[in-house]
Amino acid sequence: MKKIFITAGFLLAACNLIAQKKENPGDTLIKHSDLTEVIVSVNKWEQKLNEVPNKITKINKAEILRNNPQTSADLLNQTGTVFIQKSQLGGGSPMIRGFATNRVLLVVDGVRINNAIYRSGNLQNIISIDALSTQTAEVIFGPGSLIYGSDAIGGVMDFHTLNARFSKDKKILLNGSAVARYSTANNEKTFHADINAGWKKLSLLSSFSYSKFGDLKMGKHGGQDSYLRPEYVERIAGIDSIVKNDNPRIQRFSGYDQINFLQKVRYAPTENFDIQYSFIYAGTGDAPRYDRLIQYRNGKLRFAEWYYGPMLWRMHNLQLLHSKKNVLYDDARVTIAYQDYEESRIDRTRASSNKNIQTEKVDAISINIDATKKLRKGELFYGAEYVYNKVGSFGSRTNINTNVTTPAVSRYPDGSTWSTTGIYGSYKVNILPVFTLTGGLRYSYNTLNASFDTSFIKFPYQEAKIKDGAFTGNLGLVYRPHETWQINGNISTGYRMPNVDDIGKLFESSPGNITVPNPNLKPEYAWNFEVGIVKNIQQKLRVELNGFHTILTDAIVKRPTTFNGQDSIIFDGVNSRVEALQNVAKATVWGFQASAEYYFIKNLSIQTHANWIKGKETDENNNEQVALRHAPPFYGSTLLKYRFKNLVVEASAVYNSKIKNEDLAPSEQSKTDIYAKDGNGKPYSPNWYTLNLKASYQLTKNLLVTTGWENITNQRYRPYSSGIVAAGSNFIIALRASLN
Repeated sequence: MKKIFITAGFLLAACNLIAQKKENPGDTLIKHSDLTEVIVSVNKWEQKLNEVPNKITKINKAEILRNNPQTSADLLNQTGTVFIQKSQLGGGSPMIRGFATNRVLLVVDGVRINNAIYRSGNLQNIISIDALSTQTAEVIFGPGSLIYGSDAIGGVMDFHTLNARFSKDKKILLNGSAVARYSTANNEKTFHADINAGWKKLSLLSSFSYSKFGDLKMGKHGGQDSYLRPEYVERIAGIDSIVKNDNPRIQRFSGYDQINFLQKVRYAPTENFDIQYSFIYAGTGDAPRYDRLIQYRNGKLRFAEWYYGPMLWRMHNLQLLHSKKNVLYDDARVTIAYQDYEESRIDRTRASSNKNIQTEKVDAISINIDATKKLRKGELFYGAEYVYNKVGSFGSRTNINTNVTTPAVSRYPDGSTWSTTGIYGSYKVNILPVFTLTGGLRYSYNTLNASFDTSFIKFPYQEAKIKDGAFTGNLGLVYRPHETWQINGNISTGYRMPNVDDIGKLFESSPGNITVPNPNLKPEYAWNFEVGIVKNIQQKLRVELNGFHTILTDAIVKRPTTFNGQDSIIFDGVNSRVEALQNVAKATVWGFQASAEYYFIKNLSIQTHANWIKGKETDENNNEQVALRHAPPFYGSTLLKYRFKNLVVEASAVYNSKIKNEDLAPSEQSKTDIYAKDGNGKPYSPNWYTLNLKASYQLTKNLLVTTGWENITNQRYRPYSSGIVAAGSNFIIALRASLN
């Protein structure tokens, strides 16, 4: 609390001080867009930023190339406004205002990526999005259920891939780029190429990326020795042997590789009609689950193997845009998408000959119709959506000595279906030149059908069905008392319908705890209240402060239960306490987000972000409020940027505060394998910082060199709730050649 008030006080004081100064027309500061020039796509259509009541973080292509994120999870982390948790190197789970996983929504080119098996545990699906084929990305904070429906409680992450561009004359437009990058901390090797061929009415775009990551090396200074990897399991002569790690700072069995491909075909038969088909392919290799590989049981490493099989995501996306004013709309877009998603989990306990394999496949179909119409005083946004998911889930067990495979229990009910149908409308009106009012309403109807297989587990139920609807809405007001000031107020609601993961999952949530299905779940619902203030002096200063308070009712959380009358069962040879997801909690999240950017002189600026988020939820054992699992510690960053001709240099500090043991969520207190130990031997999350230096230089018109030195002081730290220790000192070099 103290930290955020100090930060807010500093920002507001700076704002007030500079606001009192008159702008000097002779100042030659670097050009800085004012509030009226920036546009965002919060309503799926471009809109002036000074008419939007939400807090939004926007990332452009130049920032992506300069920062060199290894994955899209790292891309969001580098904004300083989104916290990223990692259970393994091949992962990254965004936390937005105390919510994560299936309570935040991922959107790519207008299509929701969340599917029926998105879980409440940490998710790594965001790494399927290729950072190098991303044109822009936006994070819209707060509930987005009005436009996007279920799951958009904490916020929406909206990614836009590279544009397919037309030629403006009779000549063919050829442009593209090639990127090669190397990083030392995990021996990263990344190669990327994209090319666009455009005519006046036809455009073709292709993009390809390949990355190979080795085992990640942690830092040397700070942190605890418990972070080290002193030993690992290796199979030698048919025996699982515990082998000493020659370099305990190297996190053995954390590396993986990844391929991304994007193809777009765009055709404009007339000036009012635009048709685009795109295909996205993303595939990882086997990705070791590092936090499981460091688990101990009875003083020895528990698992010989634990990894995710290839995570495959394929999306076909057809968009038809008609832009011609008529009685129904000015612009209308139809988006039809099909997604084919596959993931798997493979584990084998040390000294066991049985390898367990669970494979999931999801077929997802979606149809969206979105339109906008300018009226006399305002603008109407409206549309409809239909989404259908079918889940395939399969389990097997292979004896590694005999290679005999037998069927086993699946993670989910095979053949389950999940669907949602929604209709929405939103109206924006400038009541006065200084007031913009936005309000909207959405109704969604959701269904779920699942049948349980009793061949392996004698479930006390045979099926689960949900047919339920939900209204959501928002009301926002923007006040602009001066061209350099903006004050926002926003009330919004969000909901999340239980999906197949909630209803039908059977898995080991943590050692000694087994989560069983619950067919009686209902939707959870959120109310969000938010105020914000922005001070923007063109070419000199931008300060933004947002405060929010979110209440989640009927929250779906794990709680102890009974299964066939028993509070514990034998699962995978272990006597495990029975848990199930239940609508028994109330969660409350509140906090502040502050950002500031100030230009000292034309080419020198400083930028800082501060995030203070607190959350409480009902305890699983006692009817009392305890810390919320996905509320991270205070985190922020400060960056000093210098530009001179073709050179850009950035020096930054990234920092997190600590979370004491008594302030950890109970579920986190039990994760003794990943947390540091305090003076009483109890788990806690220490504070940490990194110092970083990056530079980019435009050698020629078509050749860009970027370098970076991350974690200069070689700090050893593990971000909150993460299973893998972060990278130590890391050198990055990248070369980009462009064709334009």
